[in-house]
Amino acid sequence: MTKSQGQSLELFYIDGDPDGMVTAELYNWTGHVLMTPRTQIAEALARQESRYAGIYILLGEHEGTPRAYIGEGEDIAARIKSHDVNKDWWSNAVLVTAAANKLNKAHIRYLESRLIQMAKETARTPLENGTSPTVPSLSEADIAKMEVFLSNLFVVLPAVRVDMFISRIRTTEVKNITKINGNTTVEPVQAFDPDIEENRFILQLKRENFTANAIVNKNGEFIVLAGSQARPLTGSGSYKELYEELQRSGVIVEAPDGQLRFEKNYAFSSPSAAASVAIGRSCNGPTDWKQVSTGRTYKEWEAKRIQESLNRMVNELQNIEA
Repeated sequence: MTKSQGQSLELFYIDGDPDGMVTAELYNWTGHVLMTPRTQIAEALARQESRYAGIYILLGEHEGTPRAYIGEGEDIAARIKSHDVNKDWWSNAVLVTAAANKLNKAHIRYLESRLIQMAKETARTPLENGTSPTVPSLSEADIAKMEVFLSNLFVVLPAVRVDMFISRIRTTEVKNITKINGNTTVEPVQAFDPDIEENRFILQLKRENFTANAIVNKNGEFIVLAGSQARPLTGSGSYKELYEELQRSGVIVEAPDGQLRFEKNYAFSSPSAAASVAIGRSCNGPTDWKQVSTGRTYKEWEAKRIQESLNRMVNELQNIEA
């Protein structure tokens, strides 16, 4: 498999303020992204690219819950002025256009429909959109162009602090297995390797008969596995918002027996985040998660891996010098 190549991203802070308007562009991509706080929407809509055809995303909160709205317009500035200025919940807007105003009505309707579809599948941020528009009919060539446009857009958006399209749910893949007799069977396999025992971890509260299971994949993600138990949230710790997000998106659900469980494999940013959400209170993940095969804590396992990596580097340097 060919290794993915790096990409060059240019961010330009229009007034020199990282909290103000910022544009983002990828080298060799025709797309253009403008992120603006609501307090500068007038200045943003006065810019030339805001009069182009494109799609836009409004971001904010409604009653304490993150919200977003995805729209399109042949003149984004006119569309926002006439339809969205009176929406009082949004605090930031992202305007997506193409150089020389190359997107047409069919293109932007396609992009809008696909973004709404993907936002709902990711389920990180509830949408204010009342309906899901159907994907318009495009030629094969145009569909290919728009899918490439989207793939580049998803590289740019996190750089301007838009993560609503990044899914942390890790689903199963399907792999074709051909037997010697010529018959082909389909075997589901995990998107990570579940057979590497040294990468498996368990979190237990024996007095409460509580167990959660996790695995560290090849990308270093700490993934709590579907079927793991979860406990009700207690207090208002730093992981309260994440816990509530996982309930909203159906990652943590109430099972028929009344117990909370992980319905889907979910990749956390750290062992502490994983443990705190599973247990429902702040805790020390690196010492609470134990390696299944040895009983070592995650902290001990990590230290061992780092030491082994350093030893390999030293050996390689010694071999080079020799």
